[in-house]
Amino acid sequence: MYDLSIIHVDMDAFYASIEQRDNTFFRNKPIVVGGHPDGRGVVSTASYEARKFGIHSAMPARRARELCPGAIFLPVNMEKYKNVSEQIQNIFKDYTYTIEPISIDEAFLDMGEQHRDVISTAQEIKNRIYDELNLTASVGISYNKFLAKLASDMEKPNGFTVITLKDAKKILPTLPVRKIWGVGVKTEKELNDIGIFTIEDLLNYDREFILNHWGRRGYELLCLAQGMDNRPVEAYQQAKSIGEETTLSNDAVDKVILRNYIKDFAIIIGKRMNKQGIKCRTITVKIKYNDFRLITRSITLDVPTSSSLMIYSEANNILENRIELIKPVRLIGIQLSNLLYPHEPKQVTFEHFIGSNGIKNH
Repeated sequence: MYDLSIIHVDMDAFYASIEQRDNTFFRNKPIVVGGHPDGRGVVSTASYEARKFGIHSAMPARRARELCPGAIFLPVNMEKYKNVSEQIQNIFKDYTYTIEPISIDEAFLDMGEQHRDVISTAQEIKNRIYDELNLTASVGISYNKFLAKLASDMEKPNGFTVITLKDAKKILPTLPVRKIWGVGVKTEKELNDIGIFTIEDLLNYDREFILNHWGRRGYELLCLAQGMDNRPVEAYQQAKSIGEETTLSNDAVDKVILRNYIKDFAIIIGKRMNKQGIKCRTITVKIKYNDFRLITRSITLDVPTSSSLMIYSEANNILENRIELIKPVRLIGIQLSNLLYPHEPKQVTFEHFIGSNGIKNH
């Protein structure tokens, strides 16, 4: 139960690190990926040089510019980042197929049935990511997911931390309650309001009150505070949708401009779908006006497709006939859903059996 078996790999400043890797001019400079120098949009990732100024993900670009006037703002290149993420996943697969991606830049690996030395394997994975992709990762190792993720965050960037049962008993009580997985700003404030600031405070608090006040969530908090986490590493689950969107540098009032974005998105998504053998049935166009009102319009196809041309044609049809430019547009996107993956049974339509001449097709 307490054997070291879980590895958590968390890439360091992933988007920004890729940009710095690919362009020597950006190295050792404060890089902000996402948002726009004029203050539009939000930060997706900041390099560690930018983080020294207090810049972090989800921060308004305007605030990031105030904190670091010399920061270099770069657009999100999601296609490139996803390709690198796939390369990292392929390294993982050389060691185990029990991989649970948490996001594009982090994942859990369960080594419990691989009969390998987990610490040396984790070091080998970390070394390969650097040697093959010239990127650094912070790695955590422990006997469950919560502690492995906690470990990977302890020495960032380029960290390597192991938490054993003995370590957990020593480390956990000293940590603030926000370090417990799932404790956000709201829960942290609720705990602080009753005098719980550290995990030790939580463990010493009236257990019955915690359970009565927070119910099942309270039970989970107490378990995690004791270093107990029975959740398994769940192998990759297929996405339910695929999409692309962007916040425009300048508000658009012309559908010609929006059409060009849709065309680019269709090409990017179509290539991705064909590479994975995926088809979709539902195409959705997403628009956000400059007053932040968001609308979506969808169409469901009779026959699934992965054709960039078909995706563009249907999305453009939605844009032309079902969306009014009543106000300038600040964001546009496409989302594809009702996905059909390889080896899944296809939903056969009536038309498949009955041709236009009424004769059955065999």
